[in-house]
Amino acid sequence: MSMVQAEQTLQHVLAAYDFGGEVETVKRFGEGHINDTFRIEARRPDGRLGRSILQRVSPVAFKEPDKLMENIVNVTEHLSREIKRLGGDPTRETLSVLRTRDGAASVTDSAGGVWRAFPFVEGTVCYQSAETPELFAASGRAFGRFQRLLRDYPAHTLHETIPRFHDTENRLQNLKNAVAADSLGRARECGAEIDFMLAREADCSAALSALREGLLPLRVTHNDTKLNNVLMDEKTGEALCVIDLDTVMPGLSINDFGDSIRFGANHSAEDEPDLSKVNLDVGLFETYTAAFLSEAGDALTEAEIRYLPWGAKLMTLECGIRFLTDYLEGDVYFHTTRPGQNLDRTRTQCKLVADMEEHWDELNAIVERYISK
Repeated sequence: MSMVQAEQTLQHVLAAYDFGGEVETVKRFGEGHINDTFRIEARRPDGRLGRSILQRVSPVAFKEPDKLMENIVNVTEHLSREIKRLGGDPTRETLSVLRTRDGAASVTDSAGGVWRAFPFVEGTVCYQSAETPELFAASGRAFGRFQRLLRDYPAHTLHETIPRFHDTENRLQNLKNAVAADSLGRARECGAEIDFMLAREADCSAALSALREGLLPLRVTHNDTKLNNVLMDEKTGEALCVIDLDTVMPGLSINDFGDSIRFGANHSAEDEPDLSKVNLDVGLFETYTAAFLSEAGDALTEAEIRYLPWGAKLMTLECGIRFLTDYLEGDVYFHTTRPGQNLDRTRTQCKLVADMEEHWDELNAIVERYISK
């Protein structure tokens, strides 16, 4: 698309919305790599500037944007009702979809791109990493509260925006297929990592078996529980609003917990080549567990709490499996900036899984303490 066509498309999309006044500025916004995001500033009749977020949904990541938007509308409306019932401020504590002039939840441009808008949540800040235990704990409270507010939402009515996203059994099968094909001859470089994953085949079924047996219930899950998906109140420093709801779908609460532990309870980069720097921080595991359960505790079953360490291990194992599969297939899914980066990513995940296994009794003892509270 040429610059002229892109400008015409953007003007067409802007015209579909009433941003509360005359649009004065449109600027690219944020550090996300999936959707195209812009911040809109419009001059209101009283002279003040009102701000909104406008996004083009990635057609690569999300093949059925209408279903994605149906999920977001229904979940945010439920959150708004619950927050209001509890005496909170739904205009700041949840996202809300800004409707087009004709009442639609999104607008489709001439090239088939789907766009949506949200009111800007003022007075907030977004952090890219949990630089302090307090920030990590704040994110735990945010995602725990997300679980509590959605405890009564019928998860089975949501669409899967990314099919089989946390189907760890299927992820392992994809790895086996990639090893068998070995299309680039890379398998010989990573025999130890392949063996590590295959040795944990039974683990890949642990949570899914518990779901099939009815031990773990289906929940509304966020599926991208990084700190940068939480808006913090810039005055109090407390978590205010969970954002980036594109991957909200049916899932397991332990997966949301586990993905937070995977990235937050260690002090290394995801692609750190020096594995001596990659270690599970048991103290941060407890910090997050305490914060998460302080908000979500009574919304979760005893079995869900007991399976929290499994969530941490399985999300880390699954992520490693995905990195390794992508490496064997030629780095076609995860963006890379240097050769071997996906293999380094694989190795950090393997190291974290091994650390979790070494501290397994400690992790289970931590969550057991919160069951008895």
